[in-house]
Amino acid sequence: MSAPPLPSLLVSLLRDVPRRYRVPATPAEAASPDATRPAAALAIAIEQARIAARAGDPPDAEREQRFLAALARLIQDALHPGRGDPVFQAMVLRHRIPVVREFASLSAQAASDRRAIRQAVNAIAHPARQERTPPGPLRDTLAQVQALASAAAWPALKDALQALARRPEVAGQTPLARGVARALDAAALTRLTRLAVLGTDPEVQTYQALWARNGPRSGSQAAAAQGRTTRARGEAVEALTTQALQAVAQRLDAAENATGAYRVVTAMHVPPSLPGNADTAKTEWDAVLLRRAPATGHTAPVAWDVCLLAEAKASVDAATTDFPRLTRGLRLLASADAHADYRFQTREGAVTLRGASLAALGMPDDGLAAPILYCCDAPADSAPRLLGAASRMQLLSAPASLAYASRLAEGQTPDTDMLRDVWTQLRSSAAWRGVLQQYAVLRTVREHMVHVGDLADCAAEVARRS
Repeated sequence: MSAPPLPSLLVSLLRDVPRRYRVPATPAEAASPDATRPAAALAIAIEQARIAARAGDPPDAEREQRFLAALARLIQDALHPGRGDPVFQAMVLRHRIPVVREFASLSAQAASDRRAIRQAVNAIAHPARQERTPPGPLRDTLAQVQALASAAAWPALKDALQALARRPEVAGQTPLARGVARALDAAALTRLTRLAVLGTDPEVQTYQALWARNGPRSGSQAAAAQGRTTRARGEAVEALTTQALQAVAQRLDAAENATGAYRVVTAMHVPPSLPGNADTAKTEWDAVLLRRAPATGHTAPVAWDVCLLAEAKASVDAATTDFPRLTRGLRLLASADAHADYRFQTREGAVTLRGASLAALGMPDDGLAAPILYCCDAPADSAPRLLGAASRMQLLSAPASLAYASRLAEGQTPDTDMLRDVWTQLRSSAAWRGVLQQYAVLRTVREHMVHVGDLADCAAEVARRS
């Protein structure tokens, strides 16, 4: 069983809709006149390396030197006190300073340590236990222990627990004594106390200040407000995308004189019955244009074929970040049995999709052939970012880059040969494939990105011509 071809009107629309976000075939064309900037120069060098590797060309010393020089300048710029990258500067500080490394290591498990200690404190000083304790010094001490744990005052909490353990009414093998001993002996409390001490170190405070410049702290009110704003923007673009696809569905219905032959569903969730691997794959699709499949019997449920998948993005760069998940999501859909039907849940209710339609979404090795659009309402960027944020950070956070940056931070003038391992890894390591392919991926994403207004306008224009 095979899926029917896309309707000719939809093919015309996808061909004619403007691609205002498109980038040139090579980063060198896109970079002019910014090709001398480190990020643009690196993007050019990386793309040249990719093309050479694909052609099987031998290593080129001149190309390597251009890459090393551009990476060195990127590192220098990122270290600049005023216009540099605070996240990278924090990473370099962690690389250089032992107490900062220790602080970062302890911070990584601090959340679980805090939960463990608060649980241990609740076992001995929960408000309900306090109520069962007669008024007096013991009850007051239990209240103090609970308050210090709630305030994350770990050194003071340790002192209060030690004072509690020395109280005559706690001494001995009572349940309270054993609970206090467990809390005092907990490795989590030792780590949290050490973390608090390290937090007073000037280098650690600089490290924390650098991270703070990267945005609101996770879990803070500012972070929550930022998250609400981002969600609202995303929901607005999703609504515009849905409206544009609905306009396309109406034009297709009119062209075929078949009311209800096309429909749009949103928030389409992939069912677990698909045999492919759902790990890190996109399992919810923002908007999907469906076509009613030919009836196969009087009692058979209505089935649908996928005509177009659309993902809404509030920013242009967000699509590039999303692309790996999207490609894995397409492979998951394409794992469907062509002879089976699958039940998908959507915001509009359950729909049955034919496996043949899903299996046709398979991706070739050399690009993205599936009928998919990234929809955005942001203006086209006159100077697109040629080196993606993820690739830039992988380059900067490589051990060789951090070692080079540490020398610079200490006032030395290191040789760019220190960075040669990054070049070697880029050309040979699977872990660096995403960086090597980064401009090719950018081109693919931008080829499949349209402005939602252009999509709606083009649907109306194509229908008028037909």
